Amino acid sequence: MTNRRGRIENPRPHELPHRQALLEGTDWASLATVRGTGGSLPTTLARIVSPDPVVRTAAIDDALREVTHQNTIYEATVPVACYVAAVLHHPVIAAGDSGTDAGMPPHRPTVVRLLKWLGDTAHDADDECVAISERHFGEGFLGEDRAMRAFRDLRPAVFSAVRPLLDHDDAEVRDAAFVAAIPLAEHPALTTHRAELVGHARRLLATSTDRHNRDRALDAMKAWGHDTGDLENADDIAARERHARLKAERDSWWAADGTGGYSESPPF
Repeated sequence: MTNRRGRIENPRPHELPHRQALLEGTDWASLATVRGTGGSLPTTLARIVSPDPVVRTAAIDDALREVTHQNTIYEATVPVACYVAAVLHHPVIAAGDSGTDAGMPPHRPTVVRLLKWLGDTAHDADDECVAISERHFGEGFLGEDRAMRAFRDLRPAVFSAVRPLLDHDDAEVRDAAFVAAIPLAEHPALTTHRAELVGHARRLLATSTDRHNRDRALDAMKAWGHDTGDLENADDIAARERHARLKAERDSWWAADGTGGYSESPPF
């Protein structure tokens, strides 16, 4: 399952290894994280499927904190993403935990939290991020950043776990799965799924008021060559205009600065 560098070697790259195989077959201590190496990650990740929701929530916080910082893909991000995708359909996760206890406010289901992290991480490794990095660091950026390249190679396997949740009974889960699927579907092996995702985008835009999710859906539709005029509402138009204004201000700041340095804070 692993080589000397501690990376996952899956003989079927579009399939996820079993979660236990990931925990036991990965050289976690050799993999870089936000604050060092991932030696403690197997124990933490295993608690994500605890039947105790308090233990489960703390485990997610602790595990994802190790690989989430400033939009960076770390060496340990790849097996963590594998594990997160592999447990999306675990009975404990699939059972849901969005109910409320007496005196306690409702909370986001575990599966939604995991989907959101997968989607955000995939977004941090999408084609636009690669293009921006290549402009700043040179065209060989992706060849040198093995962690990001490994995550991008993993996208079909992660998508295989996310896709069944696109038709989940819970709208929050469906929408989280769709938003996660958008950057995953940039992988060349997944382009044929975009027609399917368009239908999910239309359903989300017809029912959701979540600003983040609507922006992602509209951006995806435009990127896939679809007219979104009949799908946008007044809030969408206002958000688009605000975004365009901020982008123009950023571009103006970078042009005036000239060096691309950080002598002053940019206007965002």
